[in-house]
Amino acid sequence: MTANASRLSRRRVLAGSGAFLVSFSSVQSLVAQPQQSSADISNDPNGPQVLPGSLEGAPYLDSWIRIDSDGKVTVFTGKAELGQGIKTALLQIAAEQLDIEFSALRLVTADTSLTPNERYTSGSHSMQDSGTAILNAAAQVRQILIGEAARHAGLSADELRTERGSVVAPEGMRFPYGELVAGQRLHVVAAPQSALKDPNQYAVMGRSIRRVDIPAKVTGGAAYVQDMRLAGMVHARIVRPPSYGAELVAVATETVEAMPGVVKVVRDGNFLAVIAEKEFQAIEAMRALTAAAQWREIASLPEAESLPDFLTQLPAQDITVLDEGNLAAATAKTASATHTRPYQAHAAIGPSCAVALFENDALTIWSHTQGVYPDRAAIAEMLRMPIEHVHCIHAKGSGCYEHNGADDAAADVALLARALPGRPVRLQWMREQEHAWEPFGPAMVVTTSAGLDTQGNILDWQHEVWSNTHSTRPGPAGSLLAARSLAAPFAEPTPKPIPMPEGGGDRNSVPLYKFPRTRVTYHFLSSMPIRVSSMRALGAYANIFAIESFMDELAARSGADPVEYRLRHLDDARARDVVATAAERFDWKGRTHGTPDRGSGFAFARYKNLAAYCAIACEVEVDRESGRVRPLRFVAAVDSGQVVNPNGIANQIEGAILQSISWTLHEQVTFDRHRITSLNWASYPILRFSSVPDTVDVHIVNRPGQPFLGTGEAGQGPTAAALANAIAAATGQRLRDLPLSPARIKAAMK
Repeated sequence: MTANASRLSRRRVLAGSGAFLVSFSSVQSLVAQPQQSSADISNDPNGPQVLPGSLEGAPYLDSWIRIDSDGKVTVFTGKAELGQGIKTALLQIAAEQLDIEFSALRLVTADTSLTPNERYTSGSHSMQDSGTAILNAAAQVRQILIGEAARHAGLSADELRTERGSVVAPEGMRFPYGELVAGQRLHVVAAPQSALKDPNQYAVMGRSIRRVDIPAKVTGGAAYVQDMRLAGMVHARIVRPPSYGAELVAVATETVEAMPGVVKVVRDGNFLAVIAEKEFQAIEAMRALTAAAQWREIASLPEAESLPDFLTQLPAQDITVLDEGNLAAATAKTASATHTRPYQAHAAIGPSCAVALFENDALTIWSHTQGVYPDRAAIAEMLRMPIEHVHCIHAKGSGCYEHNGADDAAADVALLARALPGRPVRLQWMREQEHAWEPFGPAMVVTTSAGLDTQGNILDWQHEVWSNTHSTRPGPAGSLLAARSLAAPFAEPTPKPIPMPEGGGDRNSVPLYKFPRTRVTYHFLSSMPIRVSSMRALGAYANIFAIESFMDELAARSGADPVEYRLRHLDDARARDVVATAAERFDWKGRTHGTPDRGSGFAFARYKNLAAYCAIACEVEVDRESGRVRPLRFVAAVDSGQVVNPNGIANQIEGAILQSISWTLHEQVTFDRHRITSLNWASYPILRFSSVPDTVDVHIVNRPGQPFLGTGEAGQGPTAAALANAIAAATGQRLRDLPLSPARIKAAMK
C-alpha cells in the first residue's frame, strides 16, 4: 500500500486532459422524465425539488463521475469500504447506468481532497445516499453523452443508444465516450430527476459480481491501513493511562530515550508516546515508559453488579418518542418484561492504526475512520491548523463498523507526525488499549408492557428505554482522546440524543406492529461513567431484542403461534412478505419448535422502520450440563428494495447474524470501580469458528425500481431475539439479560 494518491488534489483530477463540460441548461434539456425508481425523490413540481441521495449536498456531476479523453471513467464516493462490499455495489450502479464494462471503472472512496463530503459511513446509508447519488449522476451523464453524440451526428437523441463505453448510431457508427468529452469538463449541477434505465433491462445491477475488496484480504496482500509501509516510515506507541480520569504525575524519560532505535519521546500533559525506527523497538520502549510513568487514579466507575439499577436512577431527559391511539376496550390481561444490555466492545481483530506525514506545514493522515471530513475537522482544531492544510484519506481497517478507536488513533498519530516532520509515522494501539479505551456500545435498560384482550390481541403497548447517547464521534476536537489529554485540553462535548426518525438509544423503539394504543419513552442519560459511542445498529439491537422477545412471550400467553401472532398485528405488506418468506423457507409450520434441549425461534424488524426489512428463524441446541448454546441453523429473509449485488446483501445479513450471535451469547465489557478489566480475548470472549451455525441461508425479496434500503444493520436485532426465543423454547426458561451466557442459562435451568 503506497502513498501515491495523497499528492492528488480534486483540482488536479478535474483538470486532467479532457473531462466533460456542458451547461446546466443542457442537462435540463437532455434529462428525460423519471421512471419510478430508487432515486425518484420528487416534491411539488411547482416548488423547490430535492436532489436524490447525497446529490443534495454535492450537486455537481463531476463530484461523482469523471470521464477522461482516453475513455477512462472514475467514480467518486464519500463513503468508505468497511467490508460491507460498497465498492463493488457502487461500481455496479455506475456501470449499469453508463453502459460501460464493470472492469473498466475506477472508484475513489472517502478522501477529503477528492471525494464529496458524505460525513460518516454509518447507519446503513451508503446505498441510500451514495448509491442513489451515483445512480442519478451516471444516468444524467449518459443522457448528456447521447445528446453530444446526437449533435455530432446530426441525429435525434432518440435514435441513439449506449453500449460498452460508446454512443451507437442506427447504422453502427460509434462515438466513444472519451471522444465526446475531449477538451471539456463535467462541472454542472444535477437535475432533480433522471432518465434511469428500465430495471427489467439491467445487465450489471442485480448480478452477484465478485467483490473487489476481497482478494487482498485473503491472499496476504496490502488490504488494511495496518499493512501500510511507506519509505522512511517510523513506528510509534502510546502509553495510555491505567484508567479513566488518571493524571500523569511524573515520568522519567531519559532511560527510554537512550534505548536502541528510539527516535523521540513525546509528552504533552497526559499524552505520552514514543517513536522508534522499528515497531518492536517502539513496543519495548512503550513498556519501559509505562513502567516509568506515575499516575494518580480515582474510583469513578459504577458497581458492575448493579449496573441496570444505576442506569435507571441517573438523571434523565425524558423524550416522548411516540404517544398515539386510544384503548378500544378494557384490557383483560397485562404483562411486562425488562431486558438489559451491557456495555459491549467493537473488539476489532486488528487494533486501531493510523499513518501520518507532516511536511511543508501540511498534514496527511491515512485512517480507518468512518468519517474523513469530520475527523479532519476535529484534528485541525486540535492542532490549531487551518483545515485546508489537513488531508484525511480513508484506508480500510482490520475490523471496525461504527465508532471504535480509529478516530483516536488518527489524532494520536497527527500529534506525533507534527512532532517529527518529514517522516511518515505509523501508530498502532495495543490489544489491551483497544479493549480499554475504545468507545463502547452503551449499556441499556428496556421495559415493555402490554394490555391484551380476551383473544390475546395487543391493545396497549408501552415501551421505555434508558440509554446514553449513541454517538460521540468527531465532531469537535474534544471528541478525541488525545485532545482531552493535552496540557491545554479540549473539553469533552456535551452528549446529545440523536433525533428520530434515525434515533440513537431509541432507534427501533417504536414497533412496526399496529396497536390501538402505543406509547414509547426515551430516558436519555447525559451522564456517561464509561466512554460510549455508536456500535453497529445503535439502540436497535437492544430495542428489537426486547420487542421481539416480548412478542414471543405474549404469543405464548395467548396460546398463539409466534409467526401467526406477529402477522396478526402487522399490516405492512412488505413486512408480511419477509415474515412469510422466512417462515416458509425455515419450514416453520412443519417443525416442532420446543423439545428438550432443542428449540426454534423467530423474530422480525424493519431497521429504523425506514430501511431494510429482515425476518429470521433459527434452531439451537442447549447443553444442560454447561449451559452452552450451539446455533444449528439460521434462515433469513430480507427486503432491501432494488437489489444491486445479491451476494453482497447475503454477505451483510450473514455477517449481521454472526456478529449478533457473538454479542448475544458472549460479549460483555467488565470493569471494577477504577478501570476496564476485559482487556483481552480471554476476558472478552467472542464467537469462535467452532460455534458458527451449521447453515445460514439468506433469501432476498427483490423490489425492482424501488429505493435502495440500507441492509448492513438490519439483522442484528432480529438475530438476538430469535436466539433468545429459541433458547426459551429449548429450556422452558426466558432470559432477558444480555449476554445469554452459559452461566446464566445453566442457572436459569436449575
